[in-house]
Amino acid sequence: MNSQNRSGLHRKIMIIAGEASGDLHGARLVQAMQAQDPGLLFCGMGSREMAAAGVDILFDASRIAVVGLVEVFTHFPDIIRALKIVKKRMREDLPDLLILIDFPDFNLMLAKKAKKLGIPVFYYISPQVWAWRTGRVKTIGRLVDTMGVILPFEESFYRSRGVTAHYVGHPLLDSVKVTRDRDSFCRRYGINPEHKLIGLLPGSRRKEISALLPDFLAAAKRLLRKYDHEFVFLLPVASTVSEEELWNNGLGDYSELINFRLIREDRYDMMAACDAVVAASGTVTLELAILGIPMVVVYRVSPHTYFLGRLLVRHMQFFSLVNLIAERGVVTELLQDDVQPGKIEAELARLLFDDNAGREMRQGLAEVRGKLGSPGASRQAAALAFKLLGQNK
Repeated sequence: MNSQNRSGLHRKIMIIAGEASGDLHGARLVQAMQAQDPGLLFCGMGSREMAAAGVDILFDASRIAVVGLVEVFTHFPDIIRALKIVKKRMREDLPDLLILIDFPDFNLMLAKKAKKLGIPVFYYISPQVWAWRTGRVKTIGRLVDTMGVILPFEESFYRSRGVTAHYVGHPLLDSVKVTRDRDSFCRRYGINPEHKLIGLLPGSRRKEISALLPDFLAAAKRLLRKYDHEFVFLLPVASTVSEEELWNNGLGDYSELINFRLIREDRYDMMAACDAVVAASGTVTLELAILGIPMVVVYRVSPHTYFLGRLLVRHMQFFSLVNLIAERGVVTELLQDDVQPGKIEAELARLLFDDNAGREMRQGLAEVRGKLGSPGASRQAAALAFKLLGQNK
């Protein structure tokens, strides 16, 4: 495949991701494109994964990755600085294609600039406009040439509104891999496989951990007091979070009360070994669904963010990706004030000790896994990107 543009120079692609999952998916898209055309040159905004894939990082996205409407304001100066840096590079060294990954407020401003400069725009991984701010679809239709969407219902959502969109599959299907069975995992971490293993997954951002981990640990304590079983609680340590933050947000208070393991590697092996999990709402719930692990999904943000969100989101029956894809209540959702130790404990106990509840949820998760389709999202997204590059000769 020809890597040169009409001026005889190597084709340049700008790619923008705003948080850890986007950084990972962006890196895999870059690798898929480089596999077909090693001469492509990439620059943009991302973090470690995209840098490792060969992208010239203009601004480290980890500095502006936040959750919630209100929380954005604390990072506003960095966001403005990042926008100026990226726009300047776009203007001075015109790319042949702009690839945007989620992060809509930032990315749609870049799309507007790209359109003025005549740069084609490929949006990979849609912002969740189907949940809120649906009026933004008109803006996307005006500024974006092609959408590569990763949730099965998004293709028809966009197409029914006049936007060119293609379902490419979900990139998690390529990355969620188990390398050890439960017994091997337990041996590695000194765990009796006969014990009940419960995952505590409060998220990968500081605010999520401070908002959720204390209640997760309190729920663990309640389980220990109420049931005559041996429990081991597994906590993954994300690369974006220090172990110290876990200790400061409750783990230190429970270190002598509960049997826990901090898991720094073997993320999917850990998930697959669990009998049940309580998890912050987000991509991790789809990872658990792919693995077929019963879960309780929770979501809590600042009161102001929640209030604003409720004003904007009035038509959504569910908030978890698992239930949205299933179009029914497969997993239990605890929202905002319902995120309480007693309710978390009760739902975990139901999954652990009610065979019918566990079996029904696993069946529902298998249904969700089937709806996600086949692996190969990065390759299919790369094909869409190359099509736009071909049109920009």
